[in-house]
Amino acid sequence: RTTLMSTAASVLLAALFVLAATAFLTDLVSASEGPPFSQQLPASDTEEAGPVQVNPVREPLPQAIAPLPQPGQPVMRIKDIARVEGVRANQLVGLGLVVGLSGTGDGRGISAQMVANMLGRFGLTVSENDLRMRNAAAVTVTAQLPPFARPGDTIDVTVSSLGDAKSLEGGFLLQTPLQAGDGQVYAVAQGAVSIGGFNVSGGSGSVTKNHTTVGRIPSGAIVEGQVLSDFAQSGTITWLLSRSDFATSSRIAEVINQVFAPGTARAVDGGAVRVAVPAGYSERLVEFISAVEELPVSTDTTARVVINERTGTVVIGHRVRLATVAVSHGGLTVKINSSDVVSQPPPFSEGETVVSEQTEIQVEESSARLMVLPTGADVEDLVNALNAVGVAPRDVIAILQAIKESGALYGELETM
Repeated sequence: RTTLMSTAASVLLAALFVLAATAFLTDLVSASEGPPFSQQLPASDTEEAGPVQVNPVREPLPQAIAPLPQPGQPVMRIKDIARVEGVRANQLVGLGLVVGLSGTGDGRGISAQMVANMLGRFGLTVSENDLRMRNAAAVTVTAQLPPFARPGDTIDVTVSSLGDAKSLEGGFLLQTPLQAGDGQVYAVAQGAVSIGGFNVSGGSGSVTKNHTTVGRIPSGAIVEGQVLSDFAQSGTITWLLSRSDFATSSRIAEVINQVFAPGTARAVDGGAVRVAVPAGYSERLVEFISAVEELPVSTDTTARVVINERTGTVVIGHRVRLATVAVSHGGLTVKINSSDVVSQPPPFSEGETVVSEQTEIQVEESSARLMVLPTGADVEDLVNALNAVGVAPRDVIAILQAIKESGALYGELETM
């Protein structure tokens, strides 16, 4: 019996030892591995900062993300604020003859010489001094040759009187070659002139609608020569900004690099961005240019105030700011009336009737109110203050000019 009890005690002690050893090994393994997705730090750092979590998910590749618009700044496509260098229109000009006028053409002059030269090409010899015509007019013909125009395409032309013609109404432009700056003929114009108005005169008066000595011929010229556009030189394409700005140029390059690859675009200066054509688009330039032009960019502008004193127009940019300034503006109106006064002498006297001029001057000064604009006031604050005072547009121009002279207007003041 004593032997059985000793054996049972030994087995129990062995089982307890195995359980203790298993628990110790489990704690040791857990301490060495640490929590999932964590990085084990040294003991001295762990007590202060604890384990650092590591994100096991990879960041997605950069996509065409629309930039966050700045306050007051629109988000525009690149094609709306820039153009590809080398893709441009070309001006064309020619000297022509409009015939078929109803007595409203030129008198003697260049038109008579042109008619004589034209008749000479048809085998008729006529002196220009013998020509007395009012049914023809010498004109200049101008047009814009768009990029990528090919022979056979049609373009609009503008016809303008060169002599003393009264109207081009009802006229027909004879075949006129149109030349570019290099002297080459790129189009030929011909057709009926449309002026969109009329000129009617009577014995003692006349009625005129619109400008009758300038007209247009829609699709009046046929393209005969093609201008090649070389816009991809040495594997690069340059975009030229419509309005130069360093911030906008830098943002364009940044957006292009986000979409394609870092280093694809580089802002040369405030007006140009040079883009290297990726290898996958070397044979697909049109597709690459189309993709770039559709990218959105947050534009930037300088603080500017534009005024037109002739029409009383005032345009204030959203970036214009004001320093603390107090403005008082009063209106002064001066009226001068002159009238003739007849002074008659008494009856049976030797005096003479005298006519004198009497002048009456009235001065009216409206009461002025004082308005104070704090530092950092924007366009809305300025407009609200001016509306509260009740100033007219022309008074606004005088106020803005005075604020600029005082140094309290932060922005450019441009007068048209």
